[in-house]
Amino acid sequence: MATTRRTLIALLLGLLLVAACGDSDDGDTEAAAGDGDGSSDCSTLEEGTLKIGTDSPAFPPWFVDDDPTNGEGFESAVAYAVAEELGYDAESVEWTVVPFNNIFAPGEKDFDFAINQVSITEERDEAVDFSDGYYDVNQAIVGFADSPAASASSIEDLKSLKLGAQVGTTSLDFISETIAPDQEPFVYNDNSAAKAALDAKQVDAIVLDLPTAFYVSAVEIEGTAVIGQFPSEGGGEQFGMVFEDGNPLRDCVNEALASLEESGRLDEIEQEWLSEVVDAPVIE
Repeated sequence: MATTRRTLIALLLGLLLVAACGDSDDGDTEAAAGDGDGSSDCSTLEEGTLKIGTDSPAFPPWFVDDDPTNGEGFESAVAYAVAEELGYDAESVEWTVVPFNNIFAPGEKDFDFAINQVSITEERDEAVDFSDGYYDVNQAIVGFADSPAASASSIEDLKSLKLGAQVGTTSLDFISETIAPDQEPFVYNDNSAAKAALDAKQVDAIVLDLPTAFYVSAVEIEGTAVIGQFPSEGGGEQFGMVFEDGNPLRDCVNEALASLEESGRLDEIEQEWLSEVVDAPVIE
């Protein structure tokens, strides 16, 4: 009888030990899932892959050869630097094409974050989440060297001109709200169409961010010049990476950006790709 009791006790202890081990294993699994790339705070749409969105074509100096995957150009280089900080190598980064206006439209996103010269604004921030700013940018105006825009030295000088910009951009907002021209600005679906209109002299000038303006005048449209840049107002304009509203990955990317800034790497990338395209007369 005593032997039977001891046997039952041994069996019960064995079952309790197995259950405890099972609970311990589950805990280890959950803990492991909270480490590294699989973290609930830093999780991505597809485990082991960081999916980044941008528009096409992707223009210099932000991207090179319309190829975000080569790591060349300011935004491509920044994206890969952030990916590395998050623990992803280049082979684990996947790029997807997202039209500019769709990037900051409300709703679900098929990318983990997007990088596409998207300025942080209060209105956009109501529909999506932004990272901390990774680049301070001024707006600029581009026109032919012999156009009515060429001699402009003040906002007032621009009011009588035909001005154009891409739809949905802060460049268009700047024309409408700050320059406030005498006639409605010409609005284009993308920068390619805006540049084509300038090249055909359908408009006197177009407004772009400063680095893009320099590239347009130096490489794309012969005979044009960066007539001037406009000083930032208030806290200035910054580009931010875009996330689906509520995506916790944003906090991880902000930590990565802070690390890149602290180490000097972000400044190195800016110097490499943008140092020669940020100097122009100031128009006020």
